[in-house]
Amino acid sequence: MNRPYVIVNCAMSADGKIALPTRKQLRISSDEDIERMYNLRNECDAVLVGIGAVLSDDPKLTVKEKYVRNPKQPLRVVLDNKCRTPEDALVLNDVAKTLIVTVQGNEKQFEGDHIEVVGIKADDGMHVELESMLDLLYQRGIKKLLVEGGGTIIWSFLRNRLVDDLYIYIGPCIIGGKNTPTVADGSGIKNEDDLLSLRIVDVNRLGNGLLVHYKLMQ
Repeated sequence: MNRPYVIVNCAMSADGKIALPTRKQLRISSDEDIERMYNLRNECDAVLVGIGAVLSDDPKLTVKEKYVRNPKQPLRVVLDNKCRTPEDALVLNDVAKTLIVTVQGNEKQFEGDHIEVVGIKADDGMHVELESMLDLLYQRGIKKLLVEGGGTIIWSFLRNRLVDDLYIYIGPCIIGGKNTPTVADGSGIKNEDDLLSLRIVDVNRLGNGLLVHYKLMQ
């Protein structure tokens, strides 16, 4: 399968949480990590989130000129198996192009030439099949893809071993809550043999937190 180089980037608390117990987003990253994140976006051809992140956080997924001079806005990709993206979502603004990837048969039209909806086949769970989606992006010239969440999407990429680099910023805080969203939500593994082992490439202090760069062990 031809696919883009996949980078997962996220920020979590010291106890592995990425949002409030209510699922509302909160800032965990330091100023230094925010700047790193925008530069990483600028280096990528596309940035991807799931519909859950769109509905809970309403992100723009653009690059701010405050952090990057003359930014190159990446293609914004939303995995939305039932095409629930609100028409007023910020990810649909005209600052950059947006591709909504849904399951075949669930396509709908959005206003604006910068918005495209593509339907592809579903996996066993009736979600967008990641391999087919990545092949589509590769055919469209996307060589480097940044995946920003949420936790269910990140887990899906990790479970299918479709991650080349994993960057996790660990902020000096505790959020708690047994149902609070984590970096890797979803079904999780069933037994020890399914464990996803990571290799630490490097660890750097960034602002008041730590940035850890991992790679999946084969």
